[in-house]
Amino acid sequence: MSGAGKLLQRNNGREIKGVMAMATMEESPRSPEAKLGMRVEDLWDVQEAQLSPTEKLNACFESIPVSAFPLAPSNQEIEIKSDATLAEAVMKLARHNVFSAPVVDVDAPEDATWIDRYIGVVEFAGIVVWILHQSEPASPRSPSTPSSARAIAAAANGVSFALELEALGLGSAAATSGNFFEDLTSSELYKNTKVRDISGTFRWAPFLALERSNSFLTMLLLLSKYKMKSVPVLDLGSGTIDKIITQSAVIHMLAECAGLQWFESWGTKKLSEVGLPLVTPDQIIKVYEDEPVLQAFKVMRKKRVGAVPVIDRDSKKAVGNINLRDVQFLLNAPEIYHDYRAITVKDFLTAVRSYLEKNKNAFPMVSEYVTCREDCTIKELIQLLDQEKIHRVYVVDDDGDLQGLITLRDIISRLVHEPRGYFGDFFDGVLPLPANTRV
Repeated sequence: MSGAGKLLQRNNGREIKGVMAMATMEESPRSPEAKLGMRVEDLWDVQEAQLSPTEKLNACFESIPVSAFPLAPSNQEIEIKSDATLAEAVMKLARHNVFSAPVVDVDAPEDATWIDRYIGVVEFAGIVVWILHQSEPASPRSPSTPSSARAIAAAANGVSFALELEALGLGSAAATSGNFFEDLTSSELYKNTKVRDISGTFRWAPFLALERSNSFLTMLLLLSKYKMKSVPVLDLGSGTIDKIITQSAVIHMLAECAGLQWFESWGTKKLSEVGLPLVTPDQIIKVYEDEPVLQAFKVMRKKRVGAVPVIDRDSKKAVGNINLRDVQFLLNAPEIYHDYRAITVKDFLTAVRSYLEKNKNAFPMVSEYVTCREDCTIKELIQLLDQEKIHRVYVVDDDGDLQGLITLRDIISRLVHEPRGYFGDFFDGVLPLPANTRV
């Protein structure tokens, strides 16, 4: 393969105001991420003068192996066993505040290669799909035609599994009352369903991994243009994952590079100078606060987005934000919805915020609606994303009206570009290519 080297694949409301204060390299002890940034600085200084800044960055990142990326906190690198129950998987993802985790096949032999050891990546997005299947109404076409939930359950686990769904009455839970989630999470269906049992209903991400010798440029392109939220780095000797590099980790690394020449030359540019936001107002997917909460998750699933702003129907103003990870509150704390006859998006956000105030140490806070102005710089935006530990920021004008949306992926995509033919034909049939791709 050209350029990218050998990839390893398995298919199966706050607002930024002005420049945020941040210590420079000279003012604070150098973190591992800052030291990595200084390595880029050294490479930057020896690049050919005729290269553009973007070409220089490409060359720098191509020269650094992913093995140099700092290790994440140990509790962030988690794996989920294939015989874990769905309830255990949800709790583990929530407890470690991560969107996804690789699934280890417990039946694989001890000397299994990584291809046989890992069977996929389970995500909150896949959990949303499973819940939606349980809430779909029965098909009106024929009494003998199984509902979607029953058909999927039967395909995955046999007829008895589907019959339990019917007995619970989950096939007619379109109203999604508070009792629906209590019934679902207390059922044997939820308690006993294994991750491997419903792999066909989850949105399994392709298990695409890097070797330790692969370059930073390859990793950055996978996390941006190719829409991967995280990239595992494998130790081929042991056949295990050495580290997992996420979009958030890259943004944190960039935030730690403030004060370095290469970062400042890029980071001090206004959003419009680097073509941001990519998502314009008419392209933003929204939900209204009086809609059923499952409708919000259904929209995210259908449109393949990680979060949506919540809009007040009268004022047309955004009043909140809901993302895929928030589904954990439907499953881990269903008792907070017990008194709701129908759970709207507004009910959901209100109940969750109240619950979290009383259980601050039990769960991470629900994602907030965070904004920036159109004249914000890349550096300010990176610092905001890193400080708030969020994955997207909404761009607003002076009246607070939405003017765009910027995600972690958007920022990384403006840091590097893909050289022509870099991946060759590797992605043919593996990952859907972005629109207007240059490959």
